[in-house]
Amino acid sequence: PIQLQHPTDQNFTVLFLQDTKDVLYLGGTDFVLKIDVDSNYVMEVGIINYSLYGPCRNVITVIEEFQDSLFVCGTNGYKPQCWKLVGNRSSEIVESYDGTGISPYVYTQNRLSLTVEGDLYAAAPLEYDGSSLQFRRKAGSRTNVWMYDNWVSEPTFVAASWVRRKEDRENEKIYIFFREKNSDSSPEADPWVTRVARVCKVDEGGSKRFFQNTWTSFLKARLVCGYPKESLYFNHLLDVYVLHADNWRDSRVYALFTSSWNSTAVCVYSMADIDDVFEKSNFKGYEGDIPDPRPGTCVKNSRGLPYATLNVVKDHSEMSEWLHSSIHPLAPFYVSSYNYTKLAVDRVRAADQHTYNVLLLATGRSPQCVFFFFCFFNSCFI
Repeated sequence: PIQLQHPTDQNFTVLFLQDTKDVLYLGGTDFVLKIDVDSNYVMEVGIINYSLYGPCRNVITVIEEFQDSLFVCGTNGYKPQCWKLVGNRSSEIVESYDGTGISPYVYTQNRLSLTVEGDLYAAAPLEYDGSSLQFRRKAGSRTNVWMYDNWVSEPTFVAASWVRRKEDRENEKIYIFFREKNSDSSPEADPWVTRVARVCKVDEGGSKRFFQNTWTSFLKARLVCGYPKESLYFNHLLDVYVLHADNWRDSRVYALFTSSWNSTAVCVYSMADIDDVFEKSNFKGYEGDIPDPRPGTCVKNSRGLPYATLNVVKDHSEMSEWLHSSIHPLAPFYVSSYNYTKLAVDRVRAADQHTYNVLLLATGRSPQCVFFFFCFFNSCFI
């Protein structure tokens, strides 16, 4: 094991594992460390420390591999900034960019980032007060696109995943998992609901006359985890892990939820079921004929989509049908009284030569952690 000591406590760190090179990057306040997993060699990379103190320190919030370089972003004293780092043993800054919309102004604000084939997708506040938060394609070879303001309400983005389709590249999509304020204000309704949304990777936005630089394929659906017969749900999404399969339809989404009664639950969803809802469900609040092409369809030229299709996306982006867990649809896959906050999944071959999905659940308390191990239905928990 590697033991690292830093002269000051770190309230926030971000990790990035470069799988192909067995290198782990660790970002904290005013520094980024590069750790060679094989040799345990540790070095500080880049010129991230600007000798800022107090609330103006530069907290690193994003580390991604982008355009064959390491892409690092931080709060930079309330002026979000990004840096492009190159080099092996002595990485250095070669370019810097405005980080607005990629890194938050304050490290406690919501943020999300994802790189897909040379394009950077991100969600971070556009304003200092944490407002104007939305999921965008922010940089890369494709057109920068963003969300229509009315699609989400006070969102907290949790995860994003690119689901590859080896035999159908033009239909590949980015899936976004988040929670948002419930539009149903009735006393019995939960104040927050969990969503899964998707956009097409090839989406270039609409024409100059309508929906220019706006997602033309954005759709969202409610993600449900709980006991439907009792109308009892875990509505506060905490973490998501997508376990990809060779056939994209067999991929599984593991989602960690918490509830108002202080319990956590894991629900498992099939990517095939998720996609079927987007392809077959009615559009909530829409009563007309469904136009052709169907709203949300991936097309080579999104700028040529007809108004009828775009108007449904604009005003009725939510699906009527809810998404229930594929495994144990009448109850969560796992429920615990522990306050778990993070979830990861690994696929391993055991001594009995069977392959299991190992779920790793972590609490947010340190140094106390709860570990346990058991298996059922070809899945194991730690």
